Amino acid sequence: MSQSAVSSALSDLEKQFDILLFDRVGKRLQLSTLGHVLRARAQALHEQARELEQALARQNDVGLLRVGATLTIGNYVTVPLIARFLQENPGAKVQLEVANTTEVARKVANFEIDVGLIEGELLHPELDVTPWRGDELVVFCAPTHPLASAAQLDDGLLRSAPWIVRESGSGTRQAFERAMHGILSQLHIALELQHTEGIKSAVEQGLGLGCVSRIAVAEEFRLGRLTQCEVPGRDFSRQFHFVLHKHKHRSAGLMRWLALCREA
Repeated sequence: MSQSAVSSALSDLEKQFDILLFDRVGKRLQLSTLGHVLRARAQALHEQARELEQALARQNDVGLLRVGATLTIGNYVTVPLIARFLQENPGAKVQLEVANTTEVARKVANFEIDVGLIEGELLHPELDVTPWRGDELVVFCAPTHPLASAAQLDDGLLRSAPWIVRESGSGTRQAFERAMHGILSQLHIALELQHTEGIKSAVEQGLGLGCVSRIAVAEEFRLGRLTQCEVPGRDFSRQFHFVLHKHKHRSAGLMRWLALCREA
């Protein structure tokens, strides 16, 4: 700014608030008492403005990404994705929260997290829900369970066994209930647990049949600790989804995360 522009701006500021920030001594200006008091605060504001300008100039930097994931995704899918994301974006930070579908959706709607990765189906007026990748539930039991030797489980056998399943509000429970359409009210739900590991443990102890994502029991199947049960005629397929607030700004970091998830 030119000297005359600075003088004019200073004069306008003093007139606006009816104050004197400088004492005029001839053509020289010296800070007044009030000027000395306000100088530090003015300098602090100036530094904040510079920081904001620098942040805007670095708008392509990733920064902090807040991710919410349902239990199966959070425990078995997300960690390798986060590791790769951090490797490809030095300086980035990822905050992961794991909860059921209902809770993840609530946090996205309240801007508490930037993106949700969910297993369940969802309708919400403020949220965009888009397909991500396919998944499949499997029915399983302990190797010592009476039904472990059955070639297939028909509806009669499904009705006869106790079940250990996820709680209401979870995506896994939604998919299970959809797959059991027609006999759902006749099933014996012995336990409802919030954690997949708890379900696997209960089933391994012979307490009943379980039904969770295939990716959650792959290792147990490989080691022979659990046995898959064939259930013909019922559809256990489902879709994982991204959840974003319709008015959420799609930052560079968020777009890179979504691209990485789709690629993986």
